[in-house]
Amino acid sequence: MTIDRGQDPKSRPSPGRRRRLPWLLLAAVVVVVGVVAVVAYTLASGADDGREAHDFAPSADNPDPSLGIEGIVTVDYPPAAHVQAPQRVAYDQSPPFGGAHDQYWATCTGIVYPAAIRSENAVHSLEHGAVWVTYDPDRLSADDVATLAANVDGEPYTLMSPYPGLDSAVSLQSWGHQLKLDDAHDRRISDFLTALRQNPNTYPEPGATCSTVRGGFDPADPPPFDPSAPDADAFPVDGK
Repeated sequence: MTIDRGQDPKSRPSPGRRRRLPWLLLAAVVVVVGVVAVVAYTLASGADDGREAHDFAPSADNPDPSLGIEGIVTVDYPPAAHVQAPQRVAYDQSPPFGGAHDQYWATCTGIVYPAAIRSENAVHSLEHGAVWVTYDPDRLSADDVATLAANVDGEPYTLMSPYPGLDSAVSLQSWGHQLKLDDAHDRRISDFLTALRQNPNTYPEPGATCSTVRGGFDPADPPPFDPSAPDADAFPVDGK
């Protein structure tokens, strides 16, 4: 007769080990799942940022991505005639973003002008592919102005200046394009710059410089802004 004496007590897991093992395993699973979730979220966020940035970069399939920006206004301005200071132009928009302009462009090498500048010079900068960022100094705090300036300072083919009497807090201009906003932190500012700064599909003179020309516009002492309405002798915006 064979007597079954059962399992050797020494080979059985202790009661303490039987209780601890499931909890340790469960904790390890929770940690792994958490790490996977964090990595997945990070990768997804990066992919979204890349996709959104790409959406506003010009391409052969989408030569003017700015048309997808909410609030964008466009006007078809062909290359226009030049005027000489102090000749005014009878602009049809405020701030203007196309049409006849001064023979000298405003230096647009990433300069943040502390005072308002002459519109006729700034419009010529737009013809060269620049983006002109303007703001109402009565609507933005010093911190807001600094936030806005961070998009421009040192960036080629951009310029920024106050524009007294503006009907919005912020207004962005490129040739034939304008976007007015109420917040200096609006992400559409970055979208506008990505889509239109030196976009060769949207301005008349690709390859033109934004640098200062001796004897022309002096960025250290720019021609002043004139807030008054142009008189009857103003040059037509369409040059005709």
